[in-house]
Amino acid sequence: MRTLLLCMLLVAQAQAAELAAARVNGVEISVLRLERYFSEYLQAQGRALSSIRNPNLYKRLRDEALDELIDKELLWQEARRQGVEISDAQVAVYVAELEQAFASPAAFERALAEAGFDRPRFADYTRHEMAAQQAYARLTRIDEPSQAQVEALRQQLEKMPNQSDNALVSGEQGLALAKSMLVGQLQAQARQSVRQRLREGAVVERAN
Repeated sequence: MRTLLLCMLLVAQAQAAELAAARVNGVEISVLRLERYFSEYLQAQGRALSSIRNPNLYKRLRDEALDELIDKELLWQEARRQGVEISDAQVAVYVAELEQAFASPAAFERALAEAGFDRPRFADYTRHEMAAQQAYARLTRIDEPSQAQVEALRQQLEKMPNQSDNALVSGEQGLALAKSMLVGQLQAQARQSVRQRLREGAVVERAN
């Protein structure tokens, strides 16, 4: 019985791998890849799949996970266009750092297997992720705000209700706070702009 169940599971996984959840400029994102990433996505949010009882919530979260995978694929394709290259040595260092968090190499390999990887495939996945992140960092790089911009925002904060007597928005401390807020705003705008630009220039097909 156990052997039969294992065979059925392997067949189901193979079928899922053949189905496409989406295509990004012709590159397929399989249902199996989405399901694996969805588990990671829920864990990052502190959610358990078994706790989601609302079908609408399940669909929304799964769609959000697929959106992230689409953005990852777009960034990887952009990294290739930019000619970003990640060396074997860089990949090896990163993987070695991850492996140190596990009790043994065998434990690390079991974790990889549970996520659907072996060492070579995980190294390839890591290379893609590192290249995509490097391209993303280039695309979202912002200029440091000018002193005039920082001072203007500090003055706006000072005029807000319940802020006029607040030491946090006056002097050097207020300038530091205003600069931090302004940088955060500019970075958020840059991220949104990059996402829109990559999406507008892409052909994204979602499965029904």
